Amino acid sequence: MAIVDVNQLPHHLKRGERLLGLDLGSKTIGLAISDSSFHIASPLETIRRTKFTADAVALEKIIAERQVGGLVLGLPMNMDGTEGPRAQSTRQFAANLLARRDIPIAFWDERLSTMAVERVLIEEADMSRAKRGGVVDKMAASYILQGALDLIATQAR
Repeated sequence: MAIVDVNQLPHHLKRGERLLGLDLGSKTIGLAISDSSFHIASPLETIRRTKFTADAVALEKIIAERQVGGLVLGLPMNMDGTEGPRAQSTRQFAANLLARRDIPIAFWDERLSTMAVERVLIEEADMSRAKRGGVVDKMAASYILQGALDLIATQAR
């Protein structure tokens, strides 16, 4: 497979497969999973990053266990719409993953996703900084994946 447009992801999946959303950070990878009808994204877990091979093995295990057929990676764009070093790092992570596994991958502009999630956790959930640290990455992944699912839903109409 290769990098595909978000709208094309469902066409690359087998019946019953789901999408996995990733929020790639320098220290962690937040994960979220879709339902098989591509309507709802749910926070899944956070992987503590080590080396790429260990990160890829952890992802491959989740992909197999959760019937994942495609990935949505948050792409950290600059506010002016350009790509900086973090976006390049995300693209390289995707290329490295594709070298190991044949799976469709789409990118989703993740600008402000972590800030939006933090705001919800502070204002609506009244969560302390310590508690937020444990959930913000997987919540950001869910926010990213839900944005992609919402676009897929509008294209299906």
